[in-house]
Amino acid sequence: MPHDSKKTPASPDNPEHALSNEQVDAQMKLIKRGIAELINEEDLRAKIARGKPLRVKVGFDPTAPDLHLGHSVILHKMRQLQQLGHQIVFLIGDFTGLIGDPSGRSETRPALTEEQVLANAETYKKQVFKILDAEKTRVLFNSSWHGRMNFAEVIRLASRYTVARILERDDFAKRFRNNLPIAVHELLYPLAQGYDSVTLKTDIELGGTDQTFNLLVGRHLQAQYGLEAQCVITLPLLEGLDGVKKMSKSLGNYIGIDEPAAQIFGKVMSVSDELMWRYFELLSTKSMEEINLLRAEVEAGRAHPKTVKESLAFELAARYHDETRAAEARRDFNAVFTDGGVPEDAPVYACAEGAASAPLAFLSATGLAASRGEARRLIAQKALSVNGKLCEDALRPLLKGDYVIKLGKIRFLKLTVQAPQSIA
Repeated sequence: MPHDSKKTPASPDNPEHALSNEQVDAQMKLIKRGIAELINEEDLRAKIARGKPLRVKVGFDPTAPDLHLGHSVILHKMRQLQQLGHQIVFLIGDFTGLIGDPSGRSETRPALTEEQVLANAETYKKQVFKILDAEKTRVLFNSSWHGRMNFAEVIRLASRYTVARILERDDFAKRFRNNLPIAVHELLYPLAQGYDSVTLKTDIELGGTDQTFNLLVGRHLQAQYGLEAQCVITLPLLEGLDGVKKMSKSLGNYIGIDEPAAQIFGKVMSVSDELMWRYFELLSTKSMEEINLLRAEVEAGRAHPKTVKESLAFELAARYHDETRAAEARRDFNAVFTDGGVPEDAPVYACAEGAASAPLAFLSATGLAASRGEARRLIAQKALSVNGKLCEDALRPLLKGDYVIKLGKIRFLKLTVQAPQSIA
């Protein structure tokens, strides 16, 4: 049934700015694209209908120095809301980061130092503006208010929620049933995150599906403090390159937004043809109509999946670098995988013969693998080749000579192993 074209009832405080149902529908269509859950739609429609910019908050605890495409799913939704005229607050949880978010944890998270948190926060600030409009984004740190709270204020905040509700949370419930430790400071984390929404008077809070409990605590606390409750929008956790587990640096299945254009392009090309459509929906700026048309063309055999995937790889490489570098990445990728060559910009590394020339050592030393653990996993998965031959021994040193190292489908290294005395 078509929507009524009459205006939605205006808010008493700014009736002249009220939006029509069509205008609200247009915003809701964009907002709902690719999301997992909206709590609740009626509330959000009413907020939008007032015609006043809404305050949208997303909090990131700087527990690691780099952001990847999994994080960008939320950042792109923020960008869409920003383009709709809403106010974006990028909240860096420098205080909550010291506690450690227990979401999805089967054990207490090791605490970070203040120095680690602040260093990571600086890299976040640089990376997010590859997506968000810096001039229209407020960057705040939640230590600004949490750091000033005295113990009496913490007690009053804690009185607004019950232990029974906290223990309904899946990760706490599982640990409680299994007689695993739950530190008291972990119980305070959802309250601290929720109090951020109270302080900021947030209209909308975004987060991954693993954050649903924390976001709902914010909604509850706002009501407790006499504020209008925020709407909660959760977004799916993007699958990593393996197509199974969520994208994670620790699992080595990630695409970092700060990686070179060639790596971004190559990694996107390595995803399966089926997973490609998930990446299109959650990461591309193309409309769903365009994406559905592309999919229909592929399914009808009128377009090749590789060609379509290249368009996505180009879009993402250009977004985090520029079109010139994205074009170079596409050219180099096709030169390697069509002609069997090695990228011109493949890193060059020299090491001494011996312990340093063992695959586990040089893969981690050069950053070809994010860690020794990732290197060991990839070698076990038969992803390492040396001069075109499979290499399965992570600890056996390579002898003096020149080698082309290939790890997975897209990572290359030109390695020179020299006599020990040749290395300064």
